[in-house]
Amino acid sequence: MRRRLIVTSALISGVAVVGFVGTVARAMQGPAAPAPSPSSYISVNEEPFETVFARMRAAKAEIEQRQRDLLGARYDLGNRPAAGVTMSGGKAIQEGVRVKLPAGVTWDALARMTPDKVRDKGTFPAGFTPLPHPNHQEGGMLFPLYQITEVKKQTGRDLTRFDLDFDLPDAFLPEFPAPIYLTTRPDLGDVSRGRLVTTNNYYELFNGILNPKQLEGLRLLVTPFPQQQFNLTADRRSEHPSLGVSCLDCHQNGSTNGATHLVGDIRPQQFRHRIETPTLRGVNIQRLFGSQRALKTVEDFTEFEQRAAYFDGDPVIATKKGVNVLERGSQVHDMAEFQEILDFPPAPKLDVFGKLDPKRATPAELRGQAVFFGKGQCATCHVPPYYTDNLMHNLRAERFYRPRMINGMMASADGPIKTFPLRGIKDTPPYLHDGRLLTLDDTVEFFNLVLGTQLTANEKKDLVAFLRTL
Repeated sequence: MRRRLIVTSALISGVAVVGFVGTVARAMQGPAAPAPSPSSYISVNEEPFETVFARMRAAKAEIEQRQRDLLGARYDLGNRPAAGVTMSGGKAIQEGVRVKLPAGVTWDALARMTPDKVRDKGTFPAGFTPLPHPNHQEGGMLFPLYQITEVKKQTGRDLTRFDLDFDLPDAFLPEFPAPIYLTTRPDLGDVSRGRLVTTNNYYELFNGILNPKQLEGLRLLVTPFPQQQFNLTADRRSEHPSLGVSCLDCHQNGSTNGATHLVGDIRPQQFRHRIETPTLRGVNIQRLFGSQRALKTVEDFTEFEQRAAYFDGDPVIATKKGVNVLERGSQVHDMAEFQEILDFPPAPKLDVFGKLDPKRATPAELRGQAVFFGKGQCATCHVPPYYTDNLMHNLRAERFYRPRMINGMMASADGPIKTFPLRGIKDTPPYLHDGRLLTLDDTVEFFNLVLGTQLTANEKKDLVAFLRTL
């Protein structure tokens, strides 16, 4: 918070006296004040909305071009769908390694290097380093265009930000609208009927399928509440005052649309991690919530999101913008009850223990399973039947590169990250907590290098085939 020195002066005749007064005033001020230290709190000072709008709209093109240049340097963004395999709702899956290698380096040669050598030679692929938010200095919730369009069509709410658009191409994002599978009614298959669930249709779609508590929980999950970028104050990033966002604006249909944000639990700003929205499918079998916060129940997570995460982890600014404090007994529990019946998509090739049925699987998939449980060391953390150990692990990827600023983000150590379940993984690209890996092929290459497993080209291909069966 800036300090202002208010000096009151009387008109005094005589140049010498005036000079003396000026000297005394400067002496009282002392030396120039140092630059303010980073604060844990967001500034509560508020500029006129028109001023902010004009400034940030003017900067938008340059900021977005900077992010496009970064993505183009890191990745091959061509639309090349895999043949004969889709997400559970039918969307094409992108295939191939999309992370670009440094000139003169091959994946096999890179995998043979020690972490120190990779770091010293500067050969760690840029696409394997942390991915910044499209405007990391600003941050905030940011939605893909297809989500914005459908929500506006159904409800009239506009999730457009005047300062920023989403950065990753749709081809590398989850299918939309995502199917909804319920643990309580597996006989129904996709209960969304191919529609995005909103306040406009939730009752029509789920009345008679959910019990009253679950139905009320769903109503709250699709109800918009004030959020840092979308609210009714002048300090917002929507052109017009906004009712806010709902839980299922990011976790569309209980899955994910790839919406991005910055984690609320790290300071200062440049050290905050980009977070790619995780799916809510299968939260009933999880015991840790939040990539690093390690909240212990989905009730804790639901309450935390509304109280703080919606406002970049700052409860002070939350009060100003209209925090919605949920009541644990009658609201949080209802919301959790619905979330806890969201099932993983069907995996017809898996048996009751979560492994491949040899009668249904292809030879490549079976070979990939052997790699997963053997040489690849994947099952050390991703334990069947849901392919998580409900723990956190530190991959220490920073062994391979020197810390550096990337578009306003300090790329350094990630720290321990929760083990996300791999069931249904083909439905929810991009991968890793910040979405830096666009395909499963990228993910296999990343872990082959970071874990030092020395997989062959054929073993990598078979491993991807197995992951798609989950």
